[in-house]
Amino acid sequence: MRRRSEKMVIFANCGILLIGKVEVPQEQDALSPPQKMDASQEPKAQANCRVGIAALNTLAGYIDWVAMSHITADNCKLLEMLCLLLNEPELQVGAAECLLIVVSRKGKLEDRKPLMVLFGDVAMHYILSAAQTADEEGLVEKHYVFLKRLCQVLCSLGSQLCALVGSDTDVETPANFGKYLESFLAFTTHPSQFLRSSTQITWGALFRHEVLSRDPLLLAMIPKYLRASMTNLVKVGFPSKTDSPSCEYSRFDFDSDEDFNYFFNSFRAQQGEVIRMACRLDPRTGFQMAGEWLKYQLTSPVDIGPMNSKTGEGLCSIFSPSFVQWDAMTFFLESIISPMFRTLDKKEIPVSDGIELLQLVLSFETKDPLILSCVLSNVSALFPFVTYRPEYLPEVLSKLFASVTFEVVEESKAPRTRAVKNVRRHACSSIIKMCRDYPQLVLPNFDMLYNHVKQLLSNELLLTQMEKCALMEALVLISNQFKDYQRQKAFLEELMSPVATLWLSEEMKRVLMNPEDFIRYVGADNKIADPVMEDPCGLNRSRISFCVYTILGVVKRARWPTSPEEAKAGGFVAGYMPNGNPIYRNPCSVQVLKLLDNLLALIRTHNNLYMPEMMAKLGETFAKALDMLEVEKNAILGLPQPLLDLYDSPVYKTVLERMQGFFCTLYDNCFHILGNAGSSIQQDFYTIDGLAAELLNSAFVNLNNIPDYRLRPMLRVFVKPLVLSCPPEHYETLICPILGPLVTYLHMRLSQKWQVINQRSLLCDEDTTDDNPESQEMLEEQLVRLLTREVMDLITVSCVSKKGAEQNNAVAADGDDDEMMSTEVTPPSSSELTELGKCLMKQEDIGTALLVTAFTSLSWKDTLSCQRTTTQLCWPLLKQVLTGTLTPEAVTWFFTSVLKGLQMHGQHDGCMAALVHLAFQIYEALRPRYAELKAVMEQVPEIHTESLEQFDSKLLNPTLQKAADKRRKDHFKRLIAGCVGKPLGEQFRKEVHIRNLPSLFKKVKPSVEADILDNSEEGTLIALFEP
Repeated sequence: MRRRSEKMVIFANCGILLIGKVEVPQEQDALSPPQKMDASQEPKAQANCRVGIAALNTLAGYIDWVAMSHITADNCKLLEMLCLLLNEPELQVGAAECLLIVVSRKGKLEDRKPLMVLFGDVAMHYILSAAQTADEEGLVEKHYVFLKRLCQVLCSLGSQLCALVGSDTDVETPANFGKYLESFLAFTTHPSQFLRSSTQITWGALFRHEVLSRDPLLLAMIPKYLRASMTNLVKVGFPSKTDSPSCEYSRFDFDSDEDFNYFFNSFRAQQGEVIRMACRLDPRTGFQMAGEWLKYQLTSPVDIGPMNSKTGEGLCSIFSPSFVQWDAMTFFLESIISPMFRTLDKKEIPVSDGIELLQLVLSFETKDPLILSCVLSNVSALFPFVTYRPEYLPEVLSKLFASVTFEVVEESKAPRTRAVKNVRRHACSSIIKMCRDYPQLVLPNFDMLYNHVKQLLSNELLLTQMEKCALMEALVLISNQFKDYQRQKAFLEELMSPVATLWLSEEMKRVLMNPEDFIRYVGADNKIADPVMEDPCGLNRSRISFCVYTILGVVKRARWPTSPEEAKAGGFVAGYMPNGNPIYRNPCSVQVLKLLDNLLALIRTHNNLYMPEMMAKLGETFAKALDMLEVEKNAILGLPQPLLDLYDSPVYKTVLERMQGFFCTLYDNCFHILGNAGSSIQQDFYTIDGLAAELLNSAFVNLNNIPDYRLRPMLRVFVKPLVLSCPPEHYETLICPILGPLVTYLHMRLSQKWQVINQRSLLCDEDTTDDNPESQEMLEEQLVRLLTREVMDLITVSCVSKKGAEQNNAVAADGDDDEMMSTEVTPPSSSELTELGKCLMKQEDIGTALLVTAFTSLSWKDTLSCQRTTTQLCWPLLKQVLTGTLTPEAVTWFFTSVLKGLQMHGQHDGCMAALVHLAFQIYEALRPRYAELKAVMEQVPEIHTESLEQFDSKLLNPTLQKAADKRRKDHFKRLIAGCVGKPLGEQFRKEVHIRNLPSLFKKVKPSVEADILDNSEEGTLIALFEP
C-alpha cells in the first residue's frame, strides 16, 4: 500500500519534480562562475557542479517514461531550461542527453506537437550557438561527445518534423526550417565521418517526405547537399593515416583501419540511396555536377601519393589521392544517372551532354588498373545514352574488349594481381550486362561481337577460362534474341564444338572416370621445386575448367522467348501439358545432354578424391590441395581481409593456392550446372532414363568423407534448385529416391557432430598437434552451424509453402546471426505442406526421417536454425501425421524434443516464444488421446501439480467453456517455466524479492468478533448489519 501511495504521489506531481530537477543545475551553475574566480572556493564550485550533473542524470531516468504532458507543461519550460544549459560547459552533455530522450519519444502525434517549440527562435539560437562553440574548441573528447549528442538531437527533431507535418495534427512547416537545414548541413560537412554518417537517415526522410520534399527551402538545399556528398564520398579518414582532418576524429571512433573500412562502405551505400532520392527531386542539377566532376578527373594529373602499388611502379594504390577521387566520382555518377532516367521524360533527357561525357571517357587512356576499373564503371553508367545514339555502340564494345585483355606489363609471366584481374573481369561483366539489359540494341552488331570473341578464343593463353566463358555467355544472351529454335541451336552447336571435342575425347573420358588418372592429369601428385612459378600441369587444369565453365554459361543463359506467341512461332514449343500449358524446349538441350555423362563422372571422381587412399596419392606440395582456401576460412570466421591484399596481392600466390582454387571452383561449378539444368532444360532433363540412379551414383557417393565446407554448396546450389524446379509428375521417381536417403544421412551426420560439440567442453584433447586448435574448433563448429542451416532450409523449402509474410526467409550469411532473430515470434498459421511435402510424408520412411530431423534440430546449438524450424516446419509436418496412429513413444519423443529445445534456447526471447507455442499446440492436440504427455509434464522442474490438474481438467472436459487462446497459452507457459533455459550469467543468480513497505500510519481496527463472542445479548448480530 505504501509503495502504491508513493507512486501515485510521484505521478501526480511529475511536472513539479521535473522542473525542480532542472532548476537545481541552473542554480548550482549560477553559483559556480563567481566562485571559480577565487581558488579557495574551487572545491565548493566543483561540489555545486556535481550536484547539477547528478540532477540531470536523475532527470534522464524520469524523462523517458513520464507522461508527455508533464514534459511540455508550463509552455515547455522544461525544454527551455534544457536548451539554456546547452551553453554551460560542465552541464551541456547531461542537458543534451535529456533533450535527446525527449525529442526521441514516440507516442501519439498530438502529444508530440509541442516539441515543435524547439524550432522556435530562442531554442534554435541556443542549440546552434552551443554547437558552434563546441566545434571551435577543437578536438577535445568531451566537446566531441557533446557534438555527437547534439547531432542526434537535430536528427530526432527532423524525424519528429517528418512525422507531424502533413499529418492530422495541422503542423505547418516551421519558420526556422531554413535555419535548421543550414545547421544540419554543418554536421554533414563536419570533418568527423561519424557525424556525417549520422545525418544521412534524416536527409533521406526529408527528401522522401510528401510535403517537405516540395518545400522551396529544402529544394534549394539539394545542390549544397550534393556538393557535400562529393566530399563525403571520398574514402579518407583511416585511423592509421594523417592525410585528412577526418583521421584524428576516426582515432576516437574506430579501433582499426578494418573497422573504419567496414563503416565507410556502409556509410557510402547509405549516401548513395540519399543521393538517388535527392536526384529524383532535382535530376538536372545532380547530372550537371556529376558531369563537371567527371571532366575534372579526366583532365587532372595522376597523383599516386607516398605509397606505390605493388602492381607496378608509378601506379595507384587504394590509398592514392587520385584513386580515392576517381572512386568517389564514379560512385556519385552511378547514383545520379539511374534516377535521372527514371524521373525525366524521354524528351527531357540531356542526351547530347551524356554522349559528350561518354566520348570523353572512351577516349581516355590509362595503364593504371584501379583507375581503369573506374573508367569502365563510368562507361557502364553512361551506356543508357547509347540507346538514343546506337552509332556509338561499336566504340563502347572496342573499349570493353581492349580492357578484357588488359595487362600492366605485356607478356609478363608473373601472377596477375587482383587489381589487374578485376579490370579484366569488370570488362567481361560489363559486356554481359550490356547484352542482358539491351539485347535488342546489341543484336545488329552480333556478327562483329562474335568475330571479336572468336579471335580472342583462338589464343589459348590470352584469357583465363572464366573470361572466355564470360564472353561466350554474352554471345548466348544475344542469341536468345534470334527467336528461332533451329538458328539458335545451330549457333550453340558451333559455339560449343571445341568444348564437345575436348570433353568427349577418349583421353578426357579416361581422366574423368578414374581418380588416380585425374590426380595425375591435373598435377596434384607432383612435388614442385618452385611453388611460385613452376606449374607443369596448369594447362590441363585450364582445359577442364574451360569445359565446365562453358557448359555452365550455356545452361544458365540459353532460353526460349518469354512471349508464348514468339516461342510457338520460333519452334520452341515441343508439346502441351494435360492442363494446356506449353512444354518448351531449350536450344542447348541436345548439346548439354550429350556432355552430361562425363560431367557426372567428374563429380563422382571428385567425391572419391576425399577417400583416404586417394588423399594419400597427393604429392608433397599438394597434400592440402583439397583443404579450404584461407579466404573461405576468413569469411566463415568473419575475419577481415587486410585492405591492401584486396588489390595488390596476386589472386593465388603459390601453385598450391592455384590448385586449391581449381578444386573449389570446379566442385561448385559442377553442381551449379546440375542445379540450373532443371530450370533450363526442364522436361529434357527430368525425363532422362534412370536420372535418380545416375545422380545417386555420382553426386552422393562417398559422402562420409566429403567435408562440411564442400557439402554445404552441394545442398545450396544443386539439391535445392533441383527440388524447386522439378515438375510434380517426377516427384516419386526422382525427388523421393534422392531426398529420403539424403535426409536420413544428414540427420545422422549432424547429430554426431553436434554431440561432439556439446561434449567438447568436457573433454581435453592434449594430443592435438594443431598450431591453433581453438581457431580450428571455432571453424569446425561454425561450419556445422552453417551446414545445419542449409539442411533445415532445404527441408523447409521442399515441404512447406509460406503464404504469409516471412520474418526470416533467407539463409543467413556467414557469421553470428543471433541479432537477426525476432523477439516476438508466432508460427505462421498459413504455413501448409506443399504437394512435394505431402508426397514425401506419404512414404513412411521419408516422413519419419523428416520429422526426426526437424524435431531433433530443436536442441542443436544453433539458435537461428531452431527458430526457423520451430516457426516454419515442425507443426506443418506433425499435423500431417496427427490423423494416423502415432505410438505413445513417438508422441512423448516429439513433446520432449520441444522441451529440450526450450532448455537449450529458452534464454532467447524469439526462440522461447516459438517453442512455447509449438509445445502448446502439441499438448492441446494430443493430450486428449495420449495420457503419457501428462507424465512428461509432471517431470518438468518446479511444476505446480494443482495448476497442471486444473489445466488438464479444462482441456479434457469438452462441456466447459474454453478460455481465450492467450490465457490458455499463458497458463501453459507458466507450467513449463522450469524447462526454459537461462543465460549463463543468470543461472546462479540469487533472486531478490522486494517486499511491500510497511504503512507509516497503521490504523488499528476494533475486534468485532471478540465482542460478539463475549456478548450473548439479543440483537448483537442484528447490530452488525445496521448502518
